[in-house]
Amino acid sequence: MKIGCPKEIKPQEFRVGLTPSAALEAVNAGHSVIVEKNAGTGAGFDDADYIAAGAVIIDTAEEIFATADMIVKVKEPQPGERKMLREGQVLFTYLHLAPDPEQTRDLMASGATCIAYETVTDRNGGLPLLAPMSEVAGRLAPQVGAWTLQKANGGRGVLMGGVPGVGPARVMVIGGGVVGTHAARIAAGMGAEVTVLDRSLPRMRYLDDVFAGVFNTRYASAQNTIELAREADLIIGAVLIPGAAAPKLISRAQLSELKPGAALVDVAIDQGGCFETSKATTHQDPIYDVDGIMHYCVANMPGAVARTSTIALGNATMPFMLDLANKGWRQACADDEHLLNGLNVHAGKLTYHAVGKALGIDVLSPRLALKE
Repeated sequence: MKIGCPKEIKPQEFRVGLTPSAALEAVNAGHSVIVEKNAGTGAGFDDADYIAAGAVIIDTAEEIFATADMIVKVKEPQPGERKMLREGQVLFTYLHLAPDPEQTRDLMASGATCIAYETVTDRNGGLPLLAPMSEVAGRLAPQVGAWTLQKANGGRGVLMGGVPGVGPARVMVIGGGVVGTHAARIAAGMGAEVTVLDRSLPRMRYLDDVFAGVFNTRYASAQNTIELAREADLIIGAVLIPGAAAPKLISRAQLSELKPGAALVDVAIDQGGCFETSKATTHQDPIYDVDGIMHYCVANMPGAVARTSTIALGNATMPFMLDLANKGWRQACADDEHLLNGLNVHAGKLTYHAVGKALGIDVLSPRLALKE
């Protein structure tokens, strides 16, 4: 199989879909690898690193899309890239289709087979290709939240850890999954007073057992959510419903109940965001003000630490990529139900139920898609 890796073109996206290490594994398995010129520069990988791994450097994305059997990326294909996809081609990347009807329509029109990192599962019920970036985003969230809280950025002017005689920031983390756990750990490590909200009692028991005394847990009822939000300096939205649009947990009307200059960091923005007033921003222009509340809603937060993120993502995606290349997508998905769960679009049809429900589009069962 010919595996192609174009350079990411989303604003301020410095990650790359294929590391030199992954390229070497693919070449050693008998596949050919083509990588767009300078695709890895933002993550600290030179073209020479890919050449040493046996890959071929290609000048343009157009040639990558025109000749590769499988495209491996990081972020969802941008409009120009979607026009270059073709029938029978495999796209392996993050998609986040539920809040993005335009991308969904374009991918269906392309006829390509699109497998989304964020909906591939594992035997423990986890999301192994989303987890590495969730870990990065979770650890970044308190860092960017602390920056947003600075007065020069419109925030309350509160220091996360306080100082002797002055209390620390109060941080509320909505969601106790991978993002929320890492966010709570880092925020607590910065000296903040942290509370994690979740609706899963087993998850809260786990967090209390493992992190007793590091941060608090509360049940995520509507009443608890707004009561804690009123006292919070920083609120981190870390809620995930796999493949589906994120629920809106703080409404615009409720912003008036928050402290002036409080900061909202919406890590769920890829799935539409979990605050009603959330809209995607970029690293170049990351924050905005709604009713005196500062919002940080960068849709590719891990891109800020591109080298760490690229290596972490590559470690997770490489076995699945090799399986797809070695067996072809049909056999690989037939053999692995967890990889099959990543199938979102095939041959003009949507194949992921949560996306279909969010967008009102009929869905073909993934098992039936294997036969088409």
